[in-house]
Amino acid sequence: MTIPLLQVENLRKYFPIHGGVLQRVVNNVKAVDGVSFDINAGEVVGLVGESGSGKTTVGRTILRLEDATDGAVRFGGTDVISLGASDMRAYRKRMQIIFQDPYASLNPREKVRDILVHPLKLHRIGHPSEHEDRAAALLEKVGLSRDHLDRFPHEFSGGQRQRIGIARALAVEPEFIVADEPVSALDVSIQAQVINLLEDLKSELDLTMLFIAHDLGVVEHICDRVIVMYLGRVMEIASASDLYARPNHPYTKALLSAVPIPEPGKRRKRVMLKGDIPSPINPPSGCVFRTRCPMATDECAKVVPELKSVGKGHTSACIHTT
Repeated sequence: MTIPLLQVENLRKYFPIHGGVLQRVVNNVKAVDGVSFDINAGEVVGLVGESGSGKTTVGRTILRLEDATDGAVRFGGTDVISLGASDMRAYRKRMQIIFQDPYASLNPREKVRDILVHPLKLHRIGHPSEHEDRAAALLEKVGLSRDHLDRFPHEFSGGQRQRIGIARALAVEPEFIVADEPVSALDVSIQAQVINLLEDLKSELDLTMLFIAHDLGVVEHICDRVIVMYLGRVMEIASASDLYARPNHPYTKALLSAVPIPEPGKRRKRVMLKGDIPSPINPPSGCVFRTRCPMATDECAKVVPELKSVGKGHTSACIHTT
């Protein structure tokens, strides 16, 4: 049996809230609360949900950009949560991130050459005399040219900056990439270009990727499987084709109903959710989605639903669905 490249088990990330004269911990923001999933080598898995669902925190905690409160993250069989700083450095090379904001993620005082060469120097990849050629090759791989090496980030458009961010992530030849909403800050016309680039790189480099997004229309085209999150918990996991054809969880159905159909005159039947997403400081008892769910009953307030199989490779966390 093949072991998944990434295994996330019961991951929790709580941010403490301090109060009072002594600034003691009075409560916690439960950003991620018991999340588990696997990603196989060469697979692109989408992580979707509304803003505030904990998607970005999951990605950052997997990469140890945030320290987990509890749980395990096994990469290639090794629990990276328990690694010390020196041991973790070797895994930094194997796991990289594409940040959401292409304007904030690049140092405005560095030329593109320096931005791309720094990771090569840090991880001692290649001879220093080869670094400029490697940087130029990376730019060409993402659709830019060697002439761009001597430019500063402010001389590029948003889409070009994101291409540079992708090139930086690829510089150390990682096995796994977290793409944190890589197109949400871009114009719609540019989004398609970046998505096409990521699809090409996925095929060419056999990338394994966690693709975080709130736009389910984008996720459908690039992901093999999709994980749906709400208020720090996983609601549903399925292959992309199965999820879009046969959504099971009421929350997934509501999200998909908001995705426009690219055909004039056709519309989906909207599932309107009542109210706003609750605070992760005091989430609802039982099923965290129950306060907005059209299927909610009294039992939903008492039982925390576990992910159960509703089809081949398809799991859902709802006591009322089969």
